[in-house]
Amino acid sequence: MFFRSALIFVLGASAATAVSLEAKKAPRTPVEAKEAPRTIMEQDVTVFEAPRWARGERVKGDEPVTLTFFLKHCPYQFAKFHADLTDRSDPASPNYGKWLDVEGVKARLKPSADALEAVKNFVESMGGVPAVDKFESVVSTTVPAKSVEEHLATVLHHHGHTERNAQVIRAVKAYSLPTEVAKHVSVVGDLVRFPRLKPAALVQEAHPTEAVDDDSAWTKCGSSYSGFVNPHVLAERYGFEFPKLSHAKGNSLGLAEFQRQYYDDPDLEAFTKACKLQTNVTVSKVEGGNDPKACSGGFQGCVESLLDIEYAGAVAGAIPLKVYYATDYSLLSWANQLLSKDGVPPVHSVSYGNDEAQQTGRAYMDSVNTAFAKLSATGVTILFAAGDQGVWGREGVGTKYHPDFPAGSPYVTAVGGTDFKEKGTIGEETTWPDGGSGFSNDFTRPKWQDSYVEKYLAEAKGSLPKFPHVYNASSRAYPDLSALAGVVNAYLVALEGGKRFASVGGTSAASPVVAGIIAQINDRRLSAGKSPLGWLNPALYKCGEGVFNDVTTGKTSGGIVGGFPAAKGWDAATGFGTVQYKPLAKCLVAN
Repeated sequence: MFFRSALIFVLGASAATAVSLEAKKAPRTPVEAKEAPRTIMEQDVTVFEAPRWARGERVKGDEPVTLTFFLKHCPYQFAKFHADLTDRSDPASPNYGKWLDVEGVKARLKPSADALEAVKNFVESMGGVPAVDKFESVVSTTVPAKSVEEHLATVLHHHGHTERNAQVIRAVKAYSLPTEVAKHVSVVGDLVRFPRLKPAALVQEAHPTEAVDDDSAWTKCGSSYSGFVNPHVLAERYGFEFPKLSHAKGNSLGLAEFQRQYYDDPDLEAFTKACKLQTNVTVSKVEGGNDPKACSGGFQGCVESLLDIEYAGAVAGAIPLKVYYATDYSLLSWANQLLSKDGVPPVHSVSYGNDEAQQTGRAYMDSVNTAFAKLSATGVTILFAAGDQGVWGREGVGTKYHPDFPAGSPYVTAVGGTDFKEKGTIGEETTWPDGGSGFSNDFTRPKWQDSYVEKYLAEAKGSLPKFPHVYNASSRAYPDLSALAGVVNAYLVALEGGKRFASVGGTSAASPVVAGIIAQINDRRLSAGKSPLGWLNPALYKCGEGVFNDVTTGKTSGGIVGGFPAAKGWDAATGFGTVQYKPLAKCLVAN
């Protein structure tokens, strides 16, 4: 069904008389009214199907469907906003750390009043009640499915995942809007892209071994699990201390969890006890609802979220943890959720990502970037895992590398992966081959990266991938830094109340560790009366190579084409390398 536009005719006196006379004559064959022009939205998106998603029944007409309209921003206005954000994120600027409130963001970046009114009117024509976010750039509503199908000229079906208990409603036909509305809308959220559920290939059961009789960091979570990375191993390698029992006012650490990855308190208690931590790993606040029963539904039921919570909590100590749950994997919905809240944590870690190619849609990625820029401008640091499939990503081998998104976004800090060079030895690290790395295909290289990337490309020229056309060396490069993420010495995660342990690897482990460290540094800034770090990358690149453990060996996987090699200084395999806490904290707290 299509949107039936309401046409209003204003008639002069003579026209009205003509109509009156015409009415007395024999009826004429009716002329069909011309429908208002429409624009197909997100035309670069592949709809209708996705791997491991099966189409089910058509959605019933009276079933409620929530729509979220993300409005466009003027490119010139956004460019000015980006310049202002860059200035506030530069430690050399007198405006460094002077983050904006909601009104400050709106004064610099928001759609026009006409755009907002047009979308609100369209929502009302659907029979919905428009709910406008506090930045006046997102309009949400819930209406019956039949109204969505009619007004967006599409068809909705239920879809179920073939391997997991996940259900979504998606369009099986490209959607469109009246052109006068479409010109103001970037995307309508969650209509065409499917969640790419994260594979658990890097998760195995951790089997106890013969007890080791020593008192090293390796045995702090039990002498029978001495071959696994634990919080004490991380503290020794990266030079941080476990935080005191108190924390600065206003400090907290946020974790995003998707795809029904929940947690239960007995697992956190077991981890705290097994690893002899000074502070209990606990969650202070949950947004979106927790389902602890899901953690008893199998070995891998909650392992991803437990990895995040156990290690972010251990590293951050007494700094409160807040967990944000979303059933689907939607970066845009998650970012919008944060923007709608007051008092969000100043640091967020997300262990989920996807290929730029699989995000399907430049308009969608631009909308995500805009949301991330707004969060950054309000003083929020966003860290993302760089990915676990080398340079080819989940799409596999093709004519071009498949960089990760949002790791390739300039507004996030991308965390890559390393392994200990010698198994079981806390010391020099090497590149984890499966870590996400390389260059975005969509986003230009920020100025704060230029000198480091150009130096790397020149000095590593002979070791770079054989075919330069498979990547775009002039674009945003990632990761920015790294942490242990490999499988030579995998992370130990408590499950089932400590009755079982998991062995986990991947940049999913690295990101919450780095987030915990950044939360510690924020605590020092806030305690000194300073602002939180906010958009971290400009300051991170100002600190430079001297505050990291340089990783100079190994390369990321890329098959016969080859991945990116590690090198002295910044490189496209591990970024700057891994954290040296004291010099990094000194640099980031100084300004």
